[in-house]
Order: sequence, then C-alpha cells, then structure tokens
Amino acid sequence: MTKRQFSMKQILFSSALALGLLLGSVSAMAAEGGVELPSAGVNLRDQASLQRGARLFFNYCVGCHSLKFQRYQRMAEDLGLTEDEVMKNLNFTGAKFGDTVVSHMPEDSAKQWFGKAPPDLSLEVRARTADWVYGYLNSFYLDPSRPVGWNNTVFPNASMPFPLWELQGVQTAVKKPGSEDVEKLELSQPGRMTPAQYQQAARDLTNFLAYVSEPAALQRHAYGIWVILFLALFTLLAYALKKEYWKDVH
Repeated sequence: MTKRQFSMKQILFSSALALGLLLGSVSAMAAEGGVELPSAGVNLRDQASLQRGARLFFNYCVGCHSLKFQRYQRMAEDLGLTEDEVMKNLNFTGAKFGDTVVSHMPEDSAKQWFGKAPPDLSLEVRARTADWVYGYLNSFYLDPSRPVGWNNTVFPNASMPFPLWELQGVQTAVKKPGSEDVEKLELSQPGRMTPAQYQQAARDLTNFLAYVSEPAALQRHAYGIWVILFLALFTLLAYALKKEYWKDVH
C-alpha cells in the first residue's frame, strides 16, 4: 500500500467518523425529553416574521429574560425599524437606544420566585438549536404537581411558568397506559389564537431568537450573493485566460 493510498484511507475514515459523531449529536438533541423535535423553519430573510417575533419577545419574555448581547439600535437597523418605533413599542425598561436589552426583573426577586435567575437568551438558539426552542414553546402542559403549575415534554421539570398560555391556551397531558410518561398533549382550553396561529407565533419568536444569536448572519447572507457572483465571474475570466495561454502550446 502506497503512502498516498494510506493517506486517502485516513482522510475517508476521519470524515466518516466526524459525520457519524455529528449525526449522533443531532439525534441526541432531537431525542432530548423523549420527543421528536418539529422543524422551526427559521428564515432570517423574513423581516416581517422577525418583527413579529421581536414584539412577542418584548411583550412576553423580557420581563424575566435579557438579551445582553443585543442592542436596541442594532436591532432597529437589522429589522427595518425606526428609533421611535423601537423606543415606544419595544422598550419597557427606560433603556437608551444604544443600550443592550436587559430584563427589568431584579435578580434577587427572580431567585426568590423561581429558585434561580432566568437565563439570558442571547445565545439560546446557538446552544439548543432553533428546533429545540420551537418545540419547547409548543410543549408546555398543565401540571399541578410542579411548583409553578406547568411542565414541559421537551424540557421536563422546567421551573419556568408558561408565558404564552393566553395565546396558545392550556394543554393537558395524556399519559401512556400504566405509565407516568406523556403520550401526547391535548388542548383542553383554547387560547386567543388558533393552533395554526400560535404555531406561527412560536415560529416568529424562534426566528427572532435565531437572529439574536447571530445578528451578523443577516449581513453574511447578503455578502454571500456578491461573493458567489464574484467567484463565477472570476471562474469565467480564469477559464478564458487558460484558453488563451494554452492555445499556442497545443
């Protein structure tokens, strides 16, 4: 066996091993909580969805959760909002336009009510994946045995109450026969939204959090089009130069 053949086999083996580890980690995340995660359908180019998601976050989430790596000013620029729109409709803490998004819940009060301070959500999608966040928002159910009265099939024994229950309604768990495992969730009390409307709202909120986890992705997508066009043009020029250079050789 030559060195070249040996090296090629090493490369193929390493690639297959890396792919297997990646698929294994994705499967493990999908199986977390014993449920299959639905697709969040994230689309950072859908500016209307990002705006709706921002409205949901600042109306239902910012009371407990911060976005310490996101500034109001940057959000306005990326989401196509004016300073006046952001400061009047999305800023409820009296922060300045250039400040980062910080929850107005005192940390001591949060620890007293929930046992620990609610996490910052700036990188939640990067840490958990968008599908996990979307599945989490769809998987709350009423559980009187829990301190806050709610539980979640994606993240069992979650200490967070369900902030969107008025929109989705109240779900109850149907247990598997002879087991405490949850077989499915049923909507026992309708909310202000239909199931389809709520799923879209959860998607919008997840989409916004996906943007927050990497705001530069919007610019990177815009630059990517120009990079591809440049490479295509460069390829044509390089091919024409090659033909011109080699025509006298052949």
